[in-house]
Amino acid sequence: MASPCEILVDSGDSELAKELTQVAYLECKRIENKYSRYQHNNLMFEINQSNNQAVTIDAETAKLLTFADTCYQISDGLFDITSGVLRKVWKFDGSDKIPTHPQITALLPFIGWQQVSFTSNSITLPTGFELDFGGIGKEYAVDCVAKACQQLAPNVSVLVNFGGDIQVTQARKNHPYWQVGIEDPSNLSKGLAMVNIATGGLATSGDANRYLLKDGVRYGHVLNPKTGYPIQQAPRSVTVAAQQCIQSGLLATLALLQGKDAELFLKQQDCKHWCFW
Repeated sequence: MASPCEILVDSGDSELAKELTQVAYLECKRIENKYSRYQHNNLMFEINQSNNQAVTIDAETAKLLTFADTCYQISDGLFDITSGVLRKVWKFDGSDKIPTHPQITALLPFIGWQQVSFTSNSITLPTGFELDFGGIGKEYAVDCVAKACQQLAPNVSVLVNFGGDIQVTQARKNHPYWQVGIEDPSNLSKGLAMVNIATGGLATSGDANRYLLKDGVRYGHVLNPKTGYPIQQAPRSVTVAAQQCIQSGLLATLALLQGKDAELFLKQQDCKHWCFW
């Protein structure tokens, strides 16, 4: 979930900029320390090691789980936060190391959001299951940081950028738009497409940095939880603009999960988007 955090402030007040940067850092670390799967002393670790025993959760976690449940339902099961267990065999490091079919199928019994039960104050995972908020966690953190910045500086436009996932709190005073660049991963020499954003979220999903390449076939990191294999014929990159960064990220990921029908899906959602194939 960790990602470089950049804060841009539409103000010449350097002290305010320092305060906002500190607020952003603390909020980002709070979320990471709570939900990162890489830590062994947090709530996510407790949930993933619970072995079919109920774990007490707070309102924030229940809200995230409810959002994940909605993602699962509207994607017909393709967006599944239990599918992170597949990382045990898929290492998207740019190499040609493709896992074997038996390695993949051995993990499929431990995938299935419908087998997880949760309420507003507890969650129970079947033995061997794990949760992974990687598909929504960074975008959620962006929105939380933006909210914290807006509370500190309610009359100043702040742009929060976590490695290309962005939220703008409000329009700037003199020049309403922030300009954000979007890369075409298949043609980096072409430069950036510049996007004007006054307020709202922007998120990108794709395989520019996380993929495998074997015998001329590229395997992107977005996996089908029903088969355990990467989605085929998907765009190299999808960027979506929406009211909140977490909504943008969800739509971008859902589009990739549609494979060759990604752009058709986005047009049906009537959202501003950019697809690069």
